[in-house]
Amino acid sequence: MGGVLLLAHLLLVAWTSLRPRDVLWVTATNLTPFAGIKADLALGPLQAAHRIGEGLLLLAPLGVLLPMVGGRLRVSPLASLVRTVLAGALISLGIALLQTAVPGQVPDVDSLFLNTAGVALAHLAVVPAGRRNLRRRNQREQAAPVLREDTPQGRTPTIPRVGTVP
Repeated sequence: MGGVLLLAHLLLVAWTSLRPRDVLWVTATNLTPFAGIKADLALGPLQAAHRIGEGLLLLAPLGVLLPMVGGRLRVSPLASLVRTVLAGALISLGIALLQTAVPGQVPDVDSLFLNTAGVALAHLAVVPAGRRNLRRRNQREQAAPVLREDTPQGRTPTIPRVGTVP
């Protein structure tokens, strides 16, 4: 299920980020770190929150979906965070590189920072608590095994160990 959701999200991100846009003019590529964020903050708090929020939320679901696809319950929280954030950063970098070939799309180094921060924040907010809950559920299920005596044949008989014949 996680793989299907991950694929659907990546297709949605590709559609929104890599489709050509018909515009009369485009701004120059921003390669100065945090220059775009400073410009957004200068527009006012509502406009800044909208633009920065878009950058944070675009790839944020990857912070949950990537560990879900891995499916491991027993993993170091730091290793999981690092792995997920690096994967999110690489996906964001790939999108920025592909945008250079799409008409009307302008790559921005700040979007790389915001997308990666969104992945990290989503991971930290959801994954550790989710894994903890799943581990507790597994422990409860293993502690109380279900005996199936209501089957038509009844309980399976046990046979004591017999030694080998000489």
